[in-house]
Amino acid sequence: MRRLDLRKRILFVDIASETGDCPIDRRALLARFHARENGVMLSGAAAFAAMWRVIPLLRPLGLLARNHAILGLLERLYMRFLTLRPALLRLLP
Repeated sequence: MRRLDLRKRILFVDIASETGDCPIDRRALLARFHARENGVMLSGAAAFAAMWRVIPLLRPLGLLARNHAILGLLERLYMRFLTLRPALLRLLP
């Protein structure tokens, strides 16, 4: 995503480090993807959609995800991915 963010409009924060003041429990932040859009903290598929809306190439997907049915489907897919993620990580060298 960083490569697609040519305008550098997304601030990526490494929450794995213990430095800094974090308003949300770090374990919760590490368990799911989070993003802040217009001062609102989003999680899961909604956070990805917010990030997509900032990247011109992915903006149509982000705008499509404003539809509650589409966002619900994306959230279900994201939840499925989270269950598969540990196995996928074991496959990586």
